[in-house]
Amino acid sequence: MQSFSAEEDDNLSPVSPVEESDNPPSVTEPEPEPGLNGNPVHWYDADRTESYTRIEPFQETQDTSVEFFFKPITLTALAIGLAALGYVATTQDVLEEGRDKRRVGTYAAISGFLLFSMIQFRDGPFIRPHPAFWRVVLGVNLLYELALVFLLFQDLQSARVMMTYMDPKLGVPLPEKSYAENCALTTQNIWNSLDIFCLAHALGWFGKALILRDYWFCWILSIAFEFAEYSLQHQLANFAECWWDHWILDVLICNWLGTYLGMKACEYFEVKHYTWRGFRQSRGIRSKTKRVFTQFSPHDFTAFHWHGTQSFLHYVTVVMLLAVFLAAELHPFYLKSLLWMEPDHPFVIARLAGVFCCALPAVRELYQYINDPRRAVRMGQHVWLLLATIGTELLVIVKWSQGQFPEPLPTAVRYSWTVGAALLVLYPTVRFGVPSARRYLRRHSRKPKRKVQ
Repeated sequence: MQSFSAEEDDNLSPVSPVEESDNPPSVTEPEPEPGLNGNPVHWYDADRTESYTRIEPFQETQDTSVEFFFKPITLTALAIGLAALGYVATTQDVLEEGRDKRRVGTYAAISGFLLFSMIQFRDGPFIRPHPAFWRVVLGVNLLYELALVFLLFQDLQSARVMMTYMDPKLGVPLPEKSYAENCALTTQNIWNSLDIFCLAHALGWFGKALILRDYWFCWILSIAFEFAEYSLQHQLANFAECWWDHWILDVLICNWLGTYLGMKACEYFEVKHYTWRGFRQSRGIRSKTKRVFTQFSPHDFTAFHWHGTQSFLHYVTVVMLLAVFLAAELHPFYLKSLLWMEPDHPFVIARLAGVFCCALPAVRELYQYINDPRRAVRMGQHVWLLLATIGTELLVIVKWSQGQFPEPLPTAVRYSWTVGAALLVLYPTVRFGVPSARRYLRRHSRKPKRKVQ
């Protein structure tokens, strides 16, 4: 009889399966214990990885400080919401029928949409203070985008009338104000220029530093915005400022101070040792109170290294992000000028705060998309919606600006932006295009040529 080795036997096809009844088990297997390996299974132990994003809702597995707030209570929230709607809408105890209920009905529709957003939207990259908070932020951004789309189909006069429905004080033309009337570099002029907007500048750049997390990025954006003000002061009078207002007050004092403090905060969060204990594991009132307050701090912190000259993808991403932030900075000035809103109007402040809250997770998603493509297989929802919002704002401004700014673009500004655009195209051509072309030609020149017979 021919014998086979173990290696040859492995290559043979398997034999026909035998019935389980042919070889009954000699020992009865014990009944499996409930749970996983004898341990009870909790709701946060489930594998809920979303295949289409490969993002695991890790707040369910890593952050159970107060377990109640991380349990799915969608039906409970639905019941409470319907009960509140029914009581306010069908009774006369809270509001009388008529204009008040029409106004409150609009707020109720918005609240219902945000409730759905809080419960059903996908999780973003942040889990603090709670993932539901960032879902609501995404919902507010979506509502703003829908409002912009609606306004895009209205003429400017109709839009101004609609704004009076939300605030009757609007609808009044704004006086043009220039900051370049007395540009003598004196202590008195500088002191007179210090106002609440200087603090707003510093706070704004503190937030931008938290979003971008890069000194060079913030410096380039700060200088680019001042050049944009020079370029557009023929359209908006409040862009006309003294040279020392541009470069001393804005760039060197307010913007630098906000950026410096913001980057120091980023450095603190970066080196901070993150060890999270649950609320139940904290002992004592002081420890539990501290745990509640730390819920509003980051769960972890990622330092951004954009490497704008590393590859063509990084370069395009950095330039695109700079353009988006520059547009987001300029759009409020045009919108408040076209819709006749003061700079300190609550709508303007709400728009600035909303863009900050939306940009914070959006930039995190964009950074993860270009640096960790294995985990982020597509661009995140916050990035997509932020780009849609900035793009729709641009369309609205372009449409409403027709006939509002009759003065043509100065020749010097046109030439300056042409040179700047040419440099933005020339640099990646020399840095990435030429070396790639050389490598391509070198590879093809080394291939042996076929001999003709």
